[in-house]
Amino acid sequence: MDRIEQANQEALRRMLTGDPVLIDVLPAGEVLSGLGERMILHAGPPIEWARMCGPMQGAIAGIAVFEGWASDLNEALSLAAEGAFDFHPNHDFDAVGPMTGMTTLRQPVMIVENRTTGNRSHCTINEGLGKVMRFGGNDAEVLDRLRWLRDVLGPSIGAALRQSEGIPLKAIVARGLTMGDEMHQRNVACSGLLLRALGPELARTAADTAALAESLAFIGGNDQFFLNVAMAMGKAIMDPVRDIESSTIVTAMSRNGTEFGIRVSGTGDTWYTAPVEMPEGLYFPGFGPDDANPDMGDSTIVETIGLGGFAMAAAPAVAGFVGAGTASEAALFTQAMSQITIGENPEWTIPSLDYQGVPTGIDIRLVVESNVAPTINTGIAHKEPGRGQVGAGVVKAPLACFEAALVGVAEALGVS
Repeated sequence: MDRIEQANQEALRRMLTGDPVLIDVLPAGEVLSGLGERMILHAGPPIEWARMCGPMQGAIAGIAVFEGWASDLNEALSLAAEGAFDFHPNHDFDAVGPMTGMTTLRQPVMIVENRTTGNRSHCTINEGLGKVMRFGGNDAEVLDRLRWLRDVLGPSIGAALRQSEGIPLKAIVARGLTMGDEMHQRNVACSGLLLRALGPELARTAADTAALAESLAFIGGNDQFFLNVAMAMGKAIMDPVRDIESSTIVTAMSRNGTEFGIRVSGTGDTWYTAPVEMPEGLYFPGFGPDDANPDMGDSTIVETIGLGGFAMAAAPAVAGFVGAGTASEAALFTQAMSQITIGENPEWTIPSLDYQGVPTGIDIRLVVESNVAPTINTGIAHKEPGRGQVGAGVVKAPLACFEAALVGVAEALGVS
């Protein structure tokens, strides 16, 4: 239908002309409208406490202690079961969060502004790997790290960014793709490029050299630091693509450890959900598939803009790390994703594919027609609360989401 094609081309235009810039870091309560006490934002579509997976419940217990709403984890679990906390998806508050996706009042969030359209998106600061809250960790070490992010690193980065004119992100991603990143599982290059841009301003605004050294060491030693920036960037790009009448382009993909959900431009903020699938990949020593939780997190927003699993050809090292095959097979993932997208991004190119642009604009019609599901690069959390990350891999989005979304768009168009 001509109106669908026209709508989808408009969606693609908005994606490609977005200009995301990292501009600040501030407490979530200061910038997320409507976020209040005892409100906990989580990854994925809406879900109630009783249906949450183990790591999600573990993270909620931990964040409640961090915020001072409970004296210990046991009290936090009891309060959650009694309905003392108000749960909402990050996506409903102009935010995204990795894995469990905890976002609450006093956590610092990075702010990305789309200079083309003026909208802003937000994401917490990456904690690093292993036993961290995004993977369900909640012990004293995890909470102490969150306090340091709140009290030291967050304010330091915020002051540095306010001293500058912000850090444009599209050029960093473009360079990262040529240096082996795909912006979901591998962010080594982009994390380094971001630190290079941020470092001088951190030094200029630092009042304590010891704190500065600690901050630089944390960012420099965290290969995934850029992931959360990429997530906020992805939402800043995709939010203006919402609510284009007749469009069949996916504007968000997300999972909460129980369900996988997608949103489609032509049907606004409606979630289309299906049971989430188990990732396949490599496990840390001592762990295996029996320990794994089903997939979770808002980080799939990066796949909606053509990165992550869609840009696997740019990061052959990731293919082996996530158990997806040999380095030479990485291109196959990107080529498969080209079957379900409506265009390429000429600013984000892949050298090994003769500088082909990353596949951009997931069309639910193409997914259903081809029976090819989006490929997602992901971390793997332990299924029990408090245990943390146990591996990394790839997962497929469930086709049932796209089938339901196609029905929803058809109904909106008045097509039986």
